[in-house]
Amino acid sequence: MKLGVYNAILHNLPLEQALDAVADLGLDGVELNTGGFLPPVHVPVDEILENPGAAARFREAFSSRGLEILGLNCNGNPLHPNPRIGPAQAEDIRRSIRVAAALGQQRVVTMSGLPGTDAGASRPGWNVNAWSSGALDSLDYQWDLACDFWTEIDTLAREHGVKVALEMHPQNLVFNPPTLKRLVDRIGATNIGAEMDPSHLFWQGMDPVKCVRWLGPLVFHAAAKDIRINSDCEIYGVLDERFRRLTDTEERTGLGGDEYVNEWPSDSSWDFVALGAGHNAHYWADFLRALHDVDPDMSVNIEHEDTSMGALEGLRFAKDTLFEAAAEAGIRASVRS
Repeated sequence: MKLGVYNAILHNLPLEQALDAVADLGLDGVELNTGGFLPPVHVPVDEILENPGAAARFREAFSSRGLEILGLNCNGNPLHPNPRIGPAQAEDIRRSIRVAAALGQQRVVTMSGLPGTDAGASRPGWNVNAWSSGALDSLDYQWDLACDFWTEIDTLAREHGVKVALEMHPQNLVFNPPTLKRLVDRIGATNIGAEMDPSHLFWQGMDPVKCVRWLGPLVFHAAAKDIRINSDCEIYGVLDERFRRLTDTEERTGLGGDEYVNEWPSDSSWDFVALGAGHNAHYWADFLRALHDVDPDMSVNIEHEDTSMGALEGLRFAKDTLFEAAAEAGIRASVRS
């Protein structure tokens, strides 16, 4: 099993400095962003696609530090009805699959996406609780679009020897194990499965360990990401919509087109926290055991979004938890220190 980090938290550093930081932490490698919501800061996507020699030079930056590339990531909404967003993020998935093949990689992480509610919609619509017949009509429309797109992507991934791992993320058609399996079954997918990010499963009330065992070989890849449920959840619940719209004079993160991330509630129902700040190493040992039973060679990459800690501080905290869990799980004879 490989233990690494998703590089988005290190996008403020040049590639070489980011890799030095990962090597200093004793991790095995890096999952690299190649588009979608975020730009491919560390990966020269065009150069790698146009020049076979560029891939070898890029890999050398990792191997010279004893690191590996542990997958590519292009999370986005490839089914967004806005023509400035959906098509571009869909193309990022296609390009990421080709880049993965050029780099000798077999995993691309992304999201299933979410279409509009109907053919005339300009924004995505997430039908969470389909108690009305209209919601089911909308879901039928959305699933038909999704199946057409993911059939194409499954074929492309198979041609390039790549497995596409979908993060089961809210505000996507695939947001839990049953919807992941529904997509795979409906299109007869051979190269589409799950990226097991436990954070979004936790706050939806699922048990990630049971989810791993339920999906079994459909789990291709994993994130090491934690959350903490706060006391305010007893009042606001997990479907809390108290986000603040940021003005164009404030620093904000774009999501494609004219969309951007809103400000998180200060008294939130739940928060992303560094691995170990929400669930202890004993829990993560069970999580790693379940993943190891599915695939002993699986990559598990820290995704750090704890705003109470700096980037390197949070990565160190998470790394210590992950290594302690790996030792308890008995899945590694030794861990790098």
